[in-house]
Amino acid sequence: MAPTAQQLFRRKPVPEMSLETGTDTGKSELVRSIGLFQLSMFGIGATIGTGIFFVLAQAVPVAGPAVIWSFVIAGVVAGLTAICYAELASAVPVSGSSYSYAYATLGELPAIGVAACLLLEYGVSAAAVAVGWSQYLNELFDNLFGFTIPDSLSQAPEQGGLFNLPAMILVLLCTLLLIRGASESAKTNAVMVLIKIGVLVLFIVLGLQGWNSDNLSDFTPFGISGITSAAGIIFFSYIGLDAVSTAGEEVKNPRRTLPMAILIALVTVTVLYILVSVVAVAAQPAAEFEDQEAGLSAILENVTGQTWPATVLAAGAVVSIFSVTLIVIYGQTRILFAMARDGMIPELFHKVNPRTHTPVQNTIIVAVVISLLAGLIPINFLAEMTSIGTLVAFLVVSIGVIVLRRTHPELPRGFRVPLFPLTPILSIAGCLWIIQDLRAVTIWVFLIWVAVALIWYFAYSFRHSHLGRHEHVGLIDDEGGPH
Repeated sequence: MAPTAQQLFRRKPVPEMSLETGTDTGKSELVRSIGLFQLSMFGIGATIGTGIFFVLAQAVPVAGPAVIWSFVIAGVVAGLTAICYAELASAVPVSGSSYSYAYATLGELPAIGVAACLLLEYGVSAAAVAVGWSQYLNELFDNLFGFTIPDSLSQAPEQGGLFNLPAMILVLLCTLLLIRGASESAKTNAVMVLIKIGVLVLFIVLGLQGWNSDNLSDFTPFGISGITSAAGIIFFSYIGLDAVSTAGEEVKNPRRTLPMAILIALVTVTVLYILVSVVAVAAQPAAEFEDQEAGLSAILENVTGQTWPATVLAAGAVVSIFSVTLIVIYGQTRILFAMARDGMIPELFHKVNPRTHTPVQNTIIVAVVISLLAGLIPINFLAEMTSIGTLVAFLVVSIGVIVLRRTHPELPRGFRVPLFPLTPILSIAGCLWIIQDLRAVTIWVFLIWVAVALIWYFAYSFRHSHLGRHEHVGLIDDEGGPH
């Protein structure tokens, strides 16, 4: 019997989500151990990757010194979405991020489509980022010790190696941390984030010594179109703010903490990026940015006349990528955890270790898949796939804010989107504007990937859905029965 439209678009009631996760009772299957500072560090850590260290080489040749405005525009588009995340995270504070938001607002079938996007955003990007870590680690070893890991152990087979050992080791280290517990992972991440913020502040302070106003004289050589094109390139340096929303069930006082952490991360990242871009274009002529692989470290070498800044920035990139990989793998496991609780994927992903209060089997499976991708496949094209996956997830969140205001106006919200409905509408427009600039082949492969996810839905999820069976996988109350 074919499923009806009513079944395909059945929505999971938000009060039931809150009951399952103990949002208002304080009881949760996972331990609520993460505070505001650590959660803010999650958002900052997932966002500041290697992008800012190297994106200027692609963006300045397109916009000239006006790339400063490109950073502002990209920050505004990302900020509009982050503000929408802040409201939904405070209204639906669960682990599933935009998958759970879509389930509550748009229905089961769209939620599976969003889950496919999140698998691209988190799983594939973790592998791509781990491959990048291997390259920076080699650069750091070369600067410090004068040797590099041989290609046979640091490149994928397609690139002439056997496998990428450093990338696989990175995934293993992150996995061991995550299995120990969310609190330990959050503390380690906070230290790494403070280090990479310190590296960027060092660049700003030293780079100011090379300030030359002449470098800003021809400010907009490529006009408004150059500024907007560069904003599209830069936008992906802001991706990661949504990682905060995957921690919904391990946060103290989630209705207040989640939106606050998203906004703190947004402001911190945006201010750092704009200051870095201002200092960079004032310290070096725009023409010299083209094909400049070393990025920020080359600018500091020119300003200081010394080579040590390259070593410091390589170390900053190594720490940055470790932090990003840790949070991205964490986010992926929590999304799968929420999906398994709903019956969308096998129950194995929902099992929590009674000692560490972490989904250990889930984490190990995710780590094995990501390490194989990172060790054996060059991820250049898949890295672009993460972009479209993220943008579609952003789009759904912005739509979800509008829908939830209409369907559940009475829900308690720790934060409300200002200038509603203009803010989510502008966020939707911004995401569509960037998607239409992506390559056609990326969009086609993405559509095929979503089609595969929908086949999985009809083959497995539709029949196993707890909502469809009227089952409730929530917490057990003190009398031993379900809430």
